[in-house]
Amino acid sequence: MSRPLRVIFAGTPDFAAASLAALLDSHHRVVAVYTQPDRPAGRGRQLTASPVKRLAARHALPVRQPTTLKSPEVQAELAALEADVMVVVAYGLILPKAVLDTPRLGCLNVHASLLPRWRGAAPIQRAIEAGDTESGVTIMQMDEGLDTGDMLLTRRTPITATTTGGDLHDTLARLGAEALVEALDALAAGELAATPQPEAGVTYAAKLSKAEAELDFCEPAEPLAARIRAFNPWPVAWCALDDARLRLLMAAASARRDDEAPQTPGTLLASDGEALRIACGPAGDEVLRVTRAQLPGGKPLPARDLLNARHDRLAPGRRLGAAREERQP
Repeated sequence: MSRPLRVIFAGTPDFAAASLAALLDSHHRVVAVYTQPDRPAGRGRQLTASPVKRLAARHALPVRQPTTLKSPEVQAELAALEADVMVVVAYGLILPKAVLDTPRLGCLNVHASLLPRWRGAAPIQRAIEAGDTESGVTIMQMDEGLDTGDMLLTRRTPITATTTGGDLHDTLARLGAEALVEALDALAAGELAATPQPEAGVTYAAKLSKAEAELDFCEPAEPLAARIRAFNPWPVAWCALDDARLRLLMAAASARRDDEAPQTPGTLLASDGEALRIACGPAGDEVLRVTRAQLPGGKPLPARDLLNARHDRLAPGRRLGAAREERQP
């Protein structure tokens, strides 16, 4: 076994906590944890610690929560830790060059995509939304660019027709944690090879916004279904139902029945008993089949249960959302 490394860990959400947990189970030594400052959360808007901070506290690790790493004082405090390597996983702060150069072996990042595809903030959701059939994690040597550093190790996983953003998040969190420990072991042994990212195939995963979650049924069925799966569990795709919101959680494109004429996009078609069938596409001749949804004030349920309980609100011929031409400019 290679000698243990002194590690500074920087991360904030659940995705990062999985990597920290794996590090704590390894023979490497976490000398300090950096995470975002506590934020207001919940209905009471009480200050809440990040998942990484809570895990660090359970293991009595030193926790630091600077608002920036650009301060000379913060940088001096970090340098005083004399770490071999800094591991960064969904931290949320930019690492200036002075920080990148401080650890003896530099800074490693666990990124939730197969680089160079999906650099940026939301690689998990963008991969599903784009219809990718594969995703993965990349352990990367960080540089000053946006996810542009050399690749050190990758792990792959398929994206299926039912993979949601939540599903892929959990899978990649586990793969990333396993790959991180493997990469650190190899780094300590001097056996970790770096590969520059290719120039071809670069894409950027823009940050998610709540505004994207409203569906336009004038779009084709396939991208609508992909967005629904990608945005589950956040920001959650939705459409207007009367004066409220119907949240859509699982969907697929479906064939139109031979006896069905095209309908105005957003029109509910006759159900097959298991799903909401919604006319979509520019000509209203495609079908989006929704198998899980959530009515206003209700719980997420299989569509068949919603149809049995609230058939009046989801009857064929009713209109969901608004067509593009009806939207405000």
